[in-house]
Order: sequence, then C-alpha cells, then structure tokens
Amino acid sequence: MSRRGGKNTSGRGQRDLKVKVKTARGRKPSSTRWLQRQLNDPYVKRARAEGYRGRAAYKIMELDDKYRFLVPGARVVDLGCAPGGWCQVAVPRVNALADRPGKAQGFVLGIDLQEVEPIPGAEIHQLDFMDDGADDQVKAWLGGAADVVMSDMAAASSGHKQTDHLRIIALCEAAAEFAFDVLDEGGTFVSKVLEGGAEADLQKELKRRFRKVANVKPGASRADSSEKFVIATGFRGSAAD
Repeated sequence: MSRRGGKNTSGRGQRDLKVKVKTARGRKPSSTRWLQRQLNDPYVKRARAEGYRGRAAYKIMELDDKYRFLVPGARVVDLGCAPGGWCQVAVPRVNALADRPGKAQGFVLGIDLQEVEPIPGAEIHQLDFMDDGADDQVKAWLGGAADVVMSDMAAASSGHKQTDHLRIIALCEAAAEFAFDVLDEGGTFVSKVLEGGAEADLQKELKRRFRKVANVKPGASRADSSEKFVIATGFRGSAAD
C-alpha cells in the first residue's frame, strides 16, 4: 500500500458521508429536504440500530435522565403514543415487565387515535383522550391514578408557523387538563410545546398546579426546531382547585 507524505490514504470508509436525495417527479422540494435530513440524522440511525421506533425515544431518555420520573413502580400514560418509542423507553425504566428483582413493577399505558403495533410490556388502546369519560376509562385500565402523563403529540402542520404554534399549544393544554384529572398527587406531566409566545397561560396554570415547572430543549431535538418540553413535577392534586 502506497503512502504519500506519511498520510494514510486508506481511511475513506471511516468517514460518515452524507446521503444526498434527488428530487423525484411528483415529490415536493420540502419532502426531499425532509427525506435527506432523515437519512442523515444520527438519532434516526441510532434508533434503527437500537430497535427504537423513532428518534423521539432519545428525547424522553434525556428528560428522564435529568428529572427521574420514570421510576420502578410508576404508572405511566403516554398520550398520542404512536409509533411507540416513548413507551419502549418507559417499559424497562418503570419495570413494567417485572424483570428487575427487588424493584416495584410499573405499568405503561399508551393511547392513540390510530392503531399501534404491540409493544412488549406496554398496554396499548385506541382512544381519543378528549372524549367524555376518557379519564375514567384510563384510570380503570391503570387500576388507579397515574404517576406520569406524558405527551409527544403534535398537530398536523399547516405550513404557517404561528398557526402551528397555536394548534400545538391547544393540544398541550388539552393534555394538561387530562393530566389534572388522572394524575395522583405528586405526579409528573411532560409535554412537547413549540416556542412562540402563546404558552403563557399554560405555563401559569402549570405553575399553580405543580410544585416545579421547567422548560427544556433536549439535545436530541433538532437544532432548527422550535420544540421544547415542559416538565411539571409535584402535582398538587385537589389542593390546587
């Protein structure tokens, strides 16, 4: 093998080369950009390699590593759980499969409008959490109140930034109202929001209902995304009513 100037010329395969996607007939340029970003996203590649259903799994990992709400024995509700990555992370952390001797067994309940492929250790149901009686149904499935309500839901994009912001804040507010109905005292609410100025009322209500409220942008969130996550811990229960 020849060397020039002492440099090894055989290491080309050691570099990660970006995948470029050509715009196909009928595909919008924005779709091409999205596809190219997905193919080059290190978290997407990692999720595939480690068996997670999406890059979002690493967001909830980061949040839980910092705030420690997915503890053994916790009863967890994942709103809008499709495709299931958050449930996958929650199952071992709360010991839902009871495979950690000496640790309390938790429960992971995923609900979504659409059918979701089964996840070992999690119970998945099709349900609109905004339906009348949904909170009672969830508590019946759990066998009591929840310790954690979490949501990575996002409304369908309209392409208009402010409209999308208002839609996801409305969805987050609905998730928070649901959490107020099903959380046990001391419980945790985790939800995705978008920065944009309309979340002041939501933040005010969460601070009234919970002992601590933090806003975090995990490293797994894309740098160009306006998403962040609100983590509200120490639910006050009826004391806040």
